[in-house]
Amino acid sequence: MKRAGRQIAILLFMVILVASAPETVRATSTQEKLDKAKEEKAQTESALQQTKENIQGMQGAKDSLQGQLSILNDNLEEVSQNLSELEESIADKEQEISDTQKALEEAQETVEWQYDCMKKRIKFIYERSDAAYMEILFSSGSFGDFLNKSQYIEQVAEYDRRMLSEYKETQEQIEKTKAELEDQKEELDGLREETEAEQGKVAGMVKSTANNIAGYADQISQAENVALAYEAQVKEQEANIAALQKQLAEEQAMSRLAAKSTWRDISEVTFAEGDRELLAQLIYCEAGAEPYAGKLAVGAVVINRVLSSVYPDTVVGVVYQNKQFSPVASGRLALALAEGRATQACYQAADEAMSGVTNVGNCVYFRTPIPGLTGISIGGHIFY
Repeated sequence: MKRAGRQIAILLFMVILVASAPETVRATSTQEKLDKAKEEKAQTESALQQTKENIQGMQGAKDSLQGQLSILNDNLEEVSQNLSELEESIADKEQEISDTQKALEEAQETVEWQYDCMKKRIKFIYERSDAAYMEILFSSGSFGDFLNKSQYIEQVAEYDRRMLSEYKETQEQIEKTKAELEDQKEELDGLREETEAEQGKVAGMVKSTANNIAGYADQISQAENVALAYEAQVKEQEANIAALQKQLAEEQAMSRLAAKSTWRDISEVTFAEGDRELLAQLIYCEAGAEPYAGKLAVGAVVINRVLSSVYPDTVVGVVYQNKQFSPVASGRLALALAEGRATQACYQAADEAMSGVTNVGNCVYFRTPIPGLTGISIGGHIFY
């Protein structure tokens, strides 16, 4: 009774552990999980390397664009300077045109004044005819004075003709200069339009390049975050691999220890109520699709552990030992127990194993085949 009570207590305790335990695997699947973990780590490292290469590529493109941006900024500065100089030249040219226009107006006024003076003198000459000149000449006090007045009259007439000619030439020169200045201003205006267009073009290229650089910077930042996540994942996977390697080493040590340990005879084992049901359902979960020999072999492994001094001495203790049988951790065994899924063949295999029948000798582990693992091959498992 004490032994049965102890077994029931252990069963209840293990059920509570199962309800709160994280997902685990049976001992014989540790190598398989280790191989998978190594493969996942290799894939993560490959993705990390690809991400780093992408970052280098984007950084190179960003640096190239940065160089282009520097050149474009220099070009923009040069174009802006040219535009500023053109604006100054245009302003100077406009001032020259204004000054020339003013000089032209003054020259025109002078010509008009000179023309008025000549008209008055001509009018005077025609109205007074030669009498005026005669009066001037005969009013001379001497012959020398006469000659001087006669020469003066000729000089006045010559002056009028010369000044009128000079003013006309000056007016023509000013008009020509004005036309040349206006042509130069028109040319400068054209250059300004071209320079403004070039400035707009370069400014647009600067903006576009700056936007591209910002885009690459964002992509690099995102890629760096991805790389950091991959690096963290690699570290986590390395820790997981180390843990699995440690677990596998422990399991292999346990297997060797079990082979050398003390073994009870099946007659020394007292099975508790429910052991047959528990073992049959475990056989169903582990070898439901296997031939009968595979079902018996799984049951024999459980009983071999019960008989070995290095494992729990009850079926409940062996089945619910931490991290030993994956159906326990995954919940499949609990579901099978609740729904009674075990087949008649599973019960038959459980009965034979509990009677001491074994087709795997003293093996205490089984798993799917992997390279380098030797043992007894039955169905889809190797027992060792």
